Amino acid sequence: MKPVVDELEKELNGKITFIRLNIQESIGRELAPVYGFEFTPTFIFFDAQGKELWRQVGKFDPQQVRDSLK
Repeated sequence: MKPVVDELEKELNGKITFIRLNIQESIGRELAPVYGFEFTPTFIFFDAQGKELWRQVGKFDPQQVRDSLK
């Protein structure tokens, strides 16, 4: 899954910001309850104002990210 996310990040460079959190690290443990994620991987897509538009748990659909930018 990481290679797919890495490739999408390169493709969309400058159009979207990817933030990766590891729930085994302190910042990940701190933010997990704030954003309500318990499982990895969890992908959360926010608009420019910080509003959550959608989330996916356990899978990743690069096309959904592309479509969300339209």
